[in-house]
Amino acid sequence: MHIKFTIDGATVEAVLEDNPTARDFASMLPMTAKFEDFHSTEKISYLSRKLSTEGATADYEANVWDITYYVPWGNLAIFYREYRPSRDLIKLGRITTGREALLRSSSFTATIESVEK
Repeated sequence: MHIKFTIDGATVEAVLEDNPTARDFASMLPMTAKFEDFHSTEKISYLSRKLSTEGATADYEANVWDITYYVPWGNLAIFYREYRPSRDLIKLGRITTGREALLRSSSFTATIESVEK
């Protein structure tokens, strides 16, 4: 599934994984989410509810521009710098275009919605 983030008129596109947690996230779309910088490594946003982790594989080493779900806190995390492996991350997808819009400010509000491709 393809999704897009709209941030101050800029479009960021991403592709979601085919796993139960990513599908649960997709079921919440469209949504508006507030993101903030965390440790100069990732942009995080707290969701309105926890995502299903049933059948999902945690213990994942995030790559730059991955969209992940941090299970203990129930938040999205989009990595823009390298990060160590974590048993608590589940990969949801990957940013494909428009990455620079995520770095314009330390915090921002984004509309996230699915798109037909």
